[in-house]
Amino acid sequence: MNPIDPRVHQVLDGELARESLPPELRRVVDRLESAAALLAAAVPPQGAGLETRVMAAVRRPAPSGDRVRRLLRWFATPQAVTLRIRPAWSLALAAAIVLLTLVPTDERAPALGEHEGIAQFVGRFPDAHSVHVAGSFNDWRTGTIPLEDRDHDGVWRATVVLPTGAYEYMFVVDGERWVPDHWADRLVEDDFGRENSIVIVRATWR
Repeated sequence: MNPIDPRVHQVLDGELARESLPPELRRVVDRLESAAALLAAAVPPQGAGLETRVMAAVRRPAPSGDRVRRLLRWFATPQAVTLRIRPAWSLALAAAIVLLTLVPTDERAPALGEHEGIAQFVGRFPDAHSVHVAGSFNDWRTGTIPLEDRDHDGVWRATVVLPTGAYEYMFVVDGERWVPDHWADRLVEDDFGRENSIVIVRATWR
């Protein structure tokens, strides 16, 4: 199992505010909480009729905060366990498998310097043949940083290591069309009357 960022553990234990996490780690916390809530819910007996199962669900108390936190802590910590799968737990097992596949890993994480961070560029261009990002971080050169659409869903992505700071940038679609990123931190007008996107790169926590 891949290690989970220690800051996720701190948020689950109430030692760190969720808002202090970067967006990708907040999504990890959300997935862990959803999986823990699912696992904390009691499963009605398999032999019970529909009415019995419905009434059991109505009367079932919500999982206590302590119980959910214990489940979250267990779920976020690597464990060596032996499972005896029952049909009643198939949904919970499926949720756990989905969670483990969605938690980001650092197998291909780029090496970072002390004053470097990671910038994520994402743009939706369904009809594009190529997409690049150009900005103040590469002197606005148009062909040096390509985005990829690996699953051919029209969403192009690139991950770039940059020195910490704020940078202006735009997408260059098919080598000629300049498009701002409307999902950016903010937009500013340049000297030519166009809107440039702003990305803020912060040092990655170690």
